[in-house]
Amino acid sequence: MTTTARARREAVDAADWTALAAELDAHGCALTPRLIDPAECREVAELYGDDTLFRSTVDMARHRFGSGRYRYFTHELPHPVAELRAALYPRLLTVARDWAARLGRPAPWPDSLEEWLEQCHAAGQSRSAQILLRYEEGDWNALHRDLFGDMIFPLQVVIGLDEPGTDYTGGEFLLVEQRPRAQSRGTSTVLRQGHGLIFTTRDRPVRSARGWSAGPVRHGVSTVRSGLRRSLGLVFHDAS
Repeated sequence: MTTTARARREAVDAADWTALAAELDAHGCALTPRLIDPAECREVAELYGDDTLFRSTVDMARHRFGSGRYRYFTHELPHPVAELRAALYPRLLTVARDWAARLGRPAPWPDSLEEWLEQCHAAGQSRSAQILLRYEEGDWNALHRDLFGDMIFPLQVVIGLDEPGTDYTGGEFLLVEQRPRAQSRGTSTVLRQGHGLIFTTRDRPVRSARGWSAGPVRHGVSTVRSGLRRSLGLVFHDAS
């Protein structure tokens, strides 16, 4: 993989983060510009076959999570995974702290991702939560949250590794939000190759008549109609 850490950080920094924060406020998710090119997308996707890189594999049908498979990386993350995570954390941190302030919650996340992960480990959340997901025709992912314990970062990112409409059809990213005293609202997003979708981990601030309320959110993936859909999930807290 020839892309440098500096290039990955520049790709993250080039995004319009004011606009992305506004979109997160409005919808609970926001699509970034391309963060990695198609060649690197293919290289990351092909890591799935290297057993030495992963601590465990989950068959979603077996656990009634949906259908498909995903693998959790070990802490020895491949460079693109570690570098994208490190580049995104400070950008997302601003939003996380703003949301905590609106909801009157503590904001325990330090400036450094490394320091935050140390806090997760001290609390018993010491396993890597970075995932490589693989969906074939007929696969889907049930609505859920990636919490893993009490130490939670309120935003996460999924990066598309295949091109919708070319490599696969269907497989839209789904976000469902419970609105205060109202019916749930759903959002469907087509995840383009190399682009990241930032989305809410657990809930987000929603303005109500009494100020700000926490709007619970779950996410999933619609049924893949054809082809192969792979993606990289970046979570900013570790698992218990």
